[in-house]
Amino acid sequence: MSSACRSARRTGPVRSRARLFLAAQAAVVCAALTACAGGGPAEGAAPAGTAVAPAPALDITVSPHGTKAVAGVPVKVTAESGKLKTVQVRAAGGKALAGRISADGRTWTSDRVAVPGTAYTVSAKDAAGRGDRTGFTTAAADKVNKLTLAPGKDTTVGIAQPLSIVFDHPVKNKAAVEKALTVTTTDDTTGSWGWLRDHSGKDRVDWRPREYWKPGTRVTLAAGLDGVDSGPDGGFFVRDYATTFTIGSAQVARVDLDRHRLTLVREGKTVLDLPMSAGTPGGDKASWRGTAVLMSKEGTINMRSETVGLGDAYDKMVDWSMRLTWSGMYVHAAPWNAAYFGVANRSSGCVGLSDANAAALYGQVRAGDPFEITGADAKDTVAEGNGYGAWNVSWADWRKKSALG
Repeated sequence: MSSACRSARRTGPVRSRARLFLAAQAAVVCAALTACAGGGPAEGAAPAGTAVAPAPALDITVSPHGTKAVAGVPVKVTAESGKLKTVQVRAAGGKALAGRISADGRTWTSDRVAVPGTAYTVSAKDAAGRGDRTGFTTAAADKVNKLTLAPGKDTTVGIAQPLSIVFDHPVKNKAAVEKALTVTTTDDTTGSWGWLRDHSGKDRVDWRPREYWKPGTRVTLAAGLDGVDSGPDGGFFVRDYATTFTIGSAQVARVDLDRHRLTLVREGKTVLDLPMSAGTPGGDKASWRGTAVLMSKEGTINMRSETVGLGDAYDKMVDWSMRLTWSGMYVHAAPWNAAYFGVANRSSGCVGLSDANAAALYGQVRAGDPFEITGADAKDTVAEGNGYGAWNVSWADWRKKSALG
């Protein structure tokens, strides 16, 4: 008990009213001293008996929303009160979408878009552990777009092989599609996507290096297209795609139309020097010039002239066939043309060799090897969509074909 309280109680005999007055004064003094000693309510606290209002619960809104929500857009979660601490957006039967919370803690945005025909659950919490939960379902895709990738997965290809994607349906939203395509290489190769029209008439996008690949480079494509809208008449993509391939040895086949020779150069050294006969100059039978890339080694195939617009000029089974263009230019065995090997160009557009020489070349080249065709006896340059003709476009002009500038 404080001294003030004790002295108040030691007063001598007085009248009863005086005692009551002194007692009241002592009570006031004691109450004041107790408050000074920290025994009362903390500063700012509600008075005793007053109800404290609870902090507002976390309340979130989500876009897109509803049962037929639009697909192809990022998911955005907004806290109507409080700040977000954790957010999870999960597709039914699938993985959670990755995303980021804004600096002010009010919003979370997914890194990727919502895909068509999918139910999503959304849950969020703030720092105090208060949470909210909701969900939405995206509308199914009216049309689905698909694609074909080249080269094949885990293949080894030549130094001129581009990464090539042909789409089943038109692609109007080229920038959105290109943003979803990620190319990585083991040596940080400089390259660019370029949009073009495939020989089939379909939309196509190729990724080529600035210069021929370095041997040994490993290339990976991650096409995160699931949920991306390719635009009117194209439809949505409903899956991701991926491929990897490795660059083989540095070899170039040089086709000299004027000298009627084909040489294969590997790592700077000539390993084959072969007499040949190419397309008859002066018309549709002439060969293409420029850089053509070996598309495939097809062995023995039936070649018919009507398939390349040359009427009924020929219908032959042809050995050691190596395709250079979609329009039908091959290097192959042509024993029927032996009199012209090394002398004149007298074929229907292909590069013909003896059986033995065609077999030797076939055994040493691989898909992706460049065939550099030079000389006056040509009808035109290989177009970029006629096989892999991107090497006939300057680097500056090729980069302009990217939808991302």
